[in-house]
Amino acid sequence: MLAAACGGGEHEAPVAVNPGPPAVSAQIAPQVGTVASPFAFDATIHGTAFTDPKQGGLRYTVSFSPANGLSATGGQIAGVPQGPGVTAVTVTAVDVKGDSATQTFQVVIFAAGLPVPTLPTVAFGYSDASVPLPAHFRVDGGVVGPAIGMDNTPLGNPTTDAGAALGRVLFYDTRLSANDQQSCASCHHQAFGFSDTARFSRGFLGGRTARHAMGLANARFYQRARFFWDERAPTLEDQVLQPIQDKVEMGMTLDNLALKVRVTGYYPPLFQAAFGTPEVTSDRIARALAQFVRSLLSFQSPFDAVFDPNGQPDFSRLSPQAAQGRDIFAGVGNCLACHTTNAVVSDAPHNTGLDATITDLGAQGGQFKAPSLRNVAIRPPYMHDGRFQTLDQVVSFYDSGVQPNPGLDSRLRAPGGVPKRLNLTQTQRDALVAYLRTLTDSSFIGATRFGNPFAMAR
Repeated sequence: MLAAACGGGEHEAPVAVNPGPPAVSAQIAPQVGTVASPFAFDATIHGTAFTDPKQGGLRYTVSFSPANGLSATGGQIAGVPQGPGVTAVTVTAVDVKGDSATQTFQVVIFAAGLPVPTLPTVAFGYSDASVPLPAHFRVDGGVVGPAIGMDNTPLGNPTTDAGAALGRVLFYDTRLSANDQQSCASCHHQAFGFSDTARFSRGFLGGRTARHAMGLANARFYQRARFFWDERAPTLEDQVLQPIQDKVEMGMTLDNLALKVRVTGYYPPLFQAAFGTPEVTSDRIARALAQFVRSLLSFQSPFDAVFDPNGQPDFSRLSPQAAQGRDIFAGVGNCLACHTTNAVVSDAPHNTGLDATITDLGAQGGQFKAPSLRNVAIRPPYMHDGRFQTLDQVVSFYDSGVQPNPGLDSRLRAPGGVPKRLNLTQTQRDALVAYLRTLTDSSFIGATRFGNPFAMAR
């Protein structure tokens, strides 16, 4: 009786468990399609993308941003993509009680007919160990010492053969732009010293850049380590990503950049070789591109032939006209004060008196950084705004056209502060141009290791 009274002879009824809502059970990976080719994908992953604790069946809805020719019935996506780009696809699973779960994945649509790179069986060399710097880049070349003393390579991103090889592919790959039409090389052509013969380069949608494309040769040697005409990029690693993100130039976000590279089949082994794992990040993209740009060293021009194996010059090896021009460059012209070392690179940004009234502030006060003068003869037009079409026009400007403005560099001022006038004869101006032409490096502009690795150059 006691046991019965205490309930010891009875069992408590089990507590009912209410099944929970659906949940993501398998993350949907990014998908890839091609413009004008039918696309189909099961966004339920055969019913495994979401759990269904109530076991009453799930209903699926799918939304697209942007749709780009895609639509869905239930969880089945189909369509014919209309243009290249990245579409965010959101899949929602709803159970019999109206509870839901959602996940988002991306569909990357590439332009049709994009080429793949052809890479050498034996890897090209890019590092100093593979391609040693010439001796005359290691000895004093005027005013600020040797070129190597202006090296801006960071300790955390030394140039390696594998890193620069990856950077070369990235540099020429049009997949790095929003519409798969534009690459870094679209504005920096090897044949033109990695500059552009257009005054203002054309972007991915046809718009024009605000300034002329700088030549990239010997960009490694700039002690201030800042880039662009106005030095707005604090490092080369930062600089290489800015055109990719620019709304006129390439039109990408860093997230979409990394995604497009990640889903492109030939990149994982290149990233593995360069960085030890196949992981793709925008930081790694920047590091590889910067390594390739720093590897663009020009040191096999007729000018370089005057140096002996110890880096000592004999300028009598130049033609008499070019030798006279070199004397003007280093002497009365004082060009060597700003275009210094045997890499012929800029020492800092300068206001060179292009206009009496400053309309483009540049770095500040109308100051602009100049690219190396290497290969200058093959990459007109000149100046940050491409205003001069010939070297003779440039020389004539510095001879007698420098304008008086408040920020004019002191090296371009005569006593009393007025702009300096060189009063060169036509013969002297011609000689200076002849010297500048000795900086043209046919080995550099024809080097396969710097050239387009894609079978169909765009």
